[in-house]
Amino acid sequence: MNSTVPDSQSPAALPAQPSDARRRWMAALARADRASLEAAWRDLPERPGYRHLRQPEIGLAMVRGRMGGTGQRFNLGEMTVARATVRIDQGPDGAGTVGFGYVAGRDLRHAELAALFDALLQDDAHRPMLMAALIVPLERAAAETRAARERAIQASRVEFFTMVRSRE
Repeated sequence: MNSTVPDSQSPAALPAQPSDARRRWMAALARADRASLEAAWRDLPERPGYRHLRQPEIGLAMVRGRMGGTGQRFNLGEMTVARATVRIDQGPDGAGTVGFGYVAGRDLRHAELAALFDALLQDDAHRPMLMAALIVPLERAAAETRAARERAIQASRVEFFTMVRSRE
């Protein structure tokens, strides 16, 4: 995993396509539950062929924090991460779109599905349908979960106050 010279399968050798839209769908795919991704994969009208550029694997990532949320950075610890890189088969030469999947935890299939959907979402032909049928519902479900958790926290919130007595 530690290589100074990029080989043909390393992410450094592949063209980068940073965009806000891609960050959005990659975040939704990484946070989704695997069952939702499996169902979406099964429900695709036609599932493309693909090959692994990087087999799904488990590794560690350093988690960093900031003092007070905005101050100096510090290493908080390591977390387990699963990752995969796939190339969707397109065209007679077999060249296709490359997708990456990174998910917290050890679920290799989740990382593979995230990579597959990342590759499909980069294709203009698949993007509108997948955004409407997969990404938007995943984001909506995550927002509802956050709102429910926030309501539960607010319901148990205790307000402390101090009464000040004046000296007269």
